[in-house]
This record gives sequence, structure tokens and C-alpha cells, in this order.
Amino acid sequence: MRILRVLAILLLVSGAAERAPADEAPSAEALRAANQLLAIMSPDLVHQVVTQTTNMVWPVLVQKLRSQNIDDATIAELRSEFERTMGESYTDLMKDAPAVYARHFTVDELRQLAAFYQTPVGAKALRELPNVMSEFFAAIAPRMQAAQQQSIMRFNDILRQHGYVK
Repeated sequence: MRILRVLAILLLVSGAAERAPADEAPSAEALRAANQLLAIMSPDLVHQVVTQTTNMVWPVLVQKLRSQNIDDATIAELRSEFERTMGESYTDLMKDAPAVYARHFTVDELRQLAAFYQTPVGAKALRELPNVMSEFFAAIAPRMQAAQQQSIMRFNDILRQHGYVK
């Protein structure tokens, strides 16, 4: 099992290394354009993401808390703290977003995106995309678990064939 964990870590690290940003910092103009884009994109984005995340994970947490005989008032306080902590975390993560956007889009593209998000369709996309992504991830989650199990079984077979696992 330790070998499987090492393999999983290596896969994650190698995937992150492939996606690592370039060493060059974005220009000041690109950062300004990215900040303008995010000012349009993110006023309600953090709230939406926190709400969607809470809606996805909270029922499982409540079930576990209730199995431990935790009362409703405490569960409500825990939910409030969960949402507050998630909001702070996502807000902090968003501080890195302008540099990431500026590395992947030109100044002109950033301005075009900002203009798009100010149109009715763009504004709707901003409102609906968190819901779309939430539904998408909920739909693929069971398949991802099956794929992970299948990968673990195949890794074990290969490791067994090579004498690393009995």
C-alpha cells in the first residue's frame, strides 16, 4: 500500500509540474486587466462556490455528526463555521487568480472576457457556471470513485507481477 501511495503522490506531483506556471511574471498591464476581469467575475463567485460546496458535502457531515448524537444547535453552529472558513479560504485563494489569468490570457483577451461577462449571456454564465460545475461533479463523482478503485486494482496487479506486493 505504501508503494501505491508513493505512486499516487508521484502522479499528482508530475501532473502539477506539467501545469506549473512559467517563471516569467505577468506584466503590470496584464495584471491590471486580470484584476478588472476578476472584479466583474467574483463579486458573488465566492458565495456561490461556498454555497455549492456546502450543499454537496454538508449532508454527509450532518449524517456523521448525528450518528455521534450531536444536537441540532451545535450542528447549525458547525455549519456556520464551515461556511465562514470556506469563504475565507476561497477569498484567500482568489488573491492568486489575477496572476494565473494574466499568465494564460493576453491583455486583449482579458479585456474581451471582461466585456463578455458584462453582456446578459456573460452575466448569466457567471451565475450559472457554479451550478453547472456542481451538477457535473456530482454526476461524475461515482464514476471517479470507480476509476480510482480500478486503478488501484490494476496497480496492485502490476506490482504483484513484479514481486512488490504479495
